[in-house]
Amino acid sequence: MLVLNKFRLLLCLFACLFIQTIRAQKILKTDVLVVGASASGIAAGIQSARMGVPTIIAEPSSWLGGMITAAGVCAFDGNHNLPSGIFGEFRAALYKVYGGPSKVATGWVSNTLFEPHVGDSIFKTMAASTKNLTVKYQLHFQKTIVNNGVIKGAEFTQSPTNEKLIIYAKQVIDATELGDVLASAKVPYDLGMESNEITRENVHKGPSNKIVQDITYVAILKDYGAGKDCTIVRPPNYDPAEFDGACTDYYFDKAKQKPSVDAQKMLNYGKLPNNKYMINWPGYGNDLYLNVVEMKEAERNKELIKAKEQTLRFIYFIQHQLGFKHFGLADDEYPTKDRFPLIPYHRESRRVKGLVRMDIHHIAKPFQIEMPLYRTGIAVGDYPIDHHHKKNPEAPQHLDFYGVPSFNIPLGVLIPANTKGLIIAEKSISVSNVVNGTTRLQAIALLIGQAAGTLAATAAKENISAEKVAVRKVQAALLASNAYIMPYFDVPLTHPHFDAVQKIGATGILKGQGVPTGWANRTYFHPDSLVKRNELLKDISPYYALKADTQKKFQLSEAIDLIMEMAKAHQQSNRQKAPLFNNSTTWNYSNKQIFTEQIKTAWVKWKLGYFNENMPLTRLEFAKLLDATIHPFELKQVDHQGKIIE
Repeated sequence: MLVLNKFRLLLCLFACLFIQTIRAQKILKTDVLVVGASASGIAAGIQSARMGVPTIIAEPSSWLGGMITAAGVCAFDGNHNLPSGIFGEFRAALYKVYGGPSKVATGWVSNTLFEPHVGDSIFKTMAASTKNLTVKYQLHFQKTIVNNGVIKGAEFTQSPTNEKLIIYAKQVIDATELGDVLASAKVPYDLGMESNEITRENVHKGPSNKIVQDITYVAILKDYGAGKDCTIVRPPNYDPAEFDGACTDYYFDKAKQKPSVDAQKMLNYGKLPNNKYMINWPGYGNDLYLNVVEMKEAERNKELIKAKEQTLRFIYFIQHQLGFKHFGLADDEYPTKDRFPLIPYHRESRRVKGLVRMDIHHIAKPFQIEMPLYRTGIAVGDYPIDHHHKKNPEAPQHLDFYGVPSFNIPLGVLIPANTKGLIIAEKSISVSNVVNGTTRLQAIALLIGQAAGTLAATAAKENISAEKVAVRKVQAALLASNAYIMPYFDVPLTHPHFDAVQKIGATGILKGQGVPTGWANRTYFHPDSLVKRNELLKDISPYYALKADTQKKFQLSEAIDLIMEMAKAHQQSNRQKAPLFNNSTTWNYSNKQIFTEQIKTAWVKWKLGYFNENMPLTRLEFAKLLDATIHPFELKQVDHQGKIIE
């Protein structure tokens, strides 16, 4: 009897422990899990859910937007002329809040500056209005769940209860600031600068190292009005000489480069609406070199106190030395006790070893190099290469950067080379250290996230791994979401034939011209220029063998013949039926007279103007004609290296 009672007692204890374990460890299932509501993370989650896929975003803080909001980097670097996708949508919402573009052009660092809490509010409104999307706050990533080498989900702890939560998903997106998910899964990655022997970029000439860019703990100051003294307590170790050279008002050490701005202009660099100022001043300001990328969270947080102290000293310098005592930390921005942002501004992360690796050559000469990654573009940018290394004496201070045009980012950089179930976003994509100097920026991060969400949703729908999703399928979904896949400046999103130009540009049949243009680089499609026969002869060859001709001008009649021949060859190959126009009217490829009349009728609908069979074609006219009739974008798929799949 005593033995039986002991057995019952043990059974009860076991049952209680089991119930407590179940209570302490919740399990959720979804199709797409986004770890981190960073700039990439919130965009990825919204895009995935909009595509009809159940999606969960797990975020450790109470804010959405990462560096754009929670870190206070509330000024878009670049992409002013490329308002692609969710970035364009977010910017339009800012215009609506503040009253138009001129109301957010308050500082000289950017055309678009805003208060961080407004950005967070916009993202939360977007998330709340998106079906299939669940955002879970205060979830701290602990580790990935891996089964037979495939990422199946992630484990989190919930603040403040420390309750464990496991989320299983078909696809997991690493949208953390520092690539913590890929590191947990032991996915190979790069960190720091590669040697020139590896990249052949001719920028960093020294050996490989683990040096990353300086970080910044941004502060948002507020002008409390003349006569108000907001001076903070003098920070420990304060020495104004640390900031000598930040502006002309405080410049004594002539060995330093002479500053080009006075104190007021320095502050106006990050002037925000409503008399606020983003303090994110490079050089002799509040940048600081810390490499916390591979640290554990507790060690990281301890080290980051140094970055916050750096900014406190700079704030005191602004107030005490420069005389802006009426500038104080904004009391209506962050829910933190010290009024600082929730996270610091990390400019660099782990960089995954992906299916492809984007380096400076793919930006500088995308149409000339052997690997045509531009054909696989899923996001665009126009900002120059921008690195911050002045606070690290061991970092090379004279990197040989050179001008680059605007660019697109290839799909393959989002996909780890040898890991299934994981997609990479934010600053952890597969690029060189040099290229990270532009792909790290705010607008591009949003667009990378949107592409990651598109890829994840498509893979989840089709129950396949990310690397098996067709490149063109991802690009088509992005175009349907008002996103750019080619960085053309002269055929904007509002152009009636935007999609046609984007698609034909991505085939390489008509190539663009990249032009470095300072802080807003450009790539031109030249829509009004005539089609050049010698260029077309080579560029259309993957689709059709165009006959050489001494006549330089390429006429409409020849284009009609070419399309008819392409259709005939394609039908004979039995790859698919002849393309349809508007899914209802079939083009008559076998009768030139009828086909020409069909095109003439369509020409009016397309609003292309004058029509004559003998007229030379502009690039815009030819792009529209090709896209509407023969659909070369859909006709042949491309692999992740940009090569045509025969």
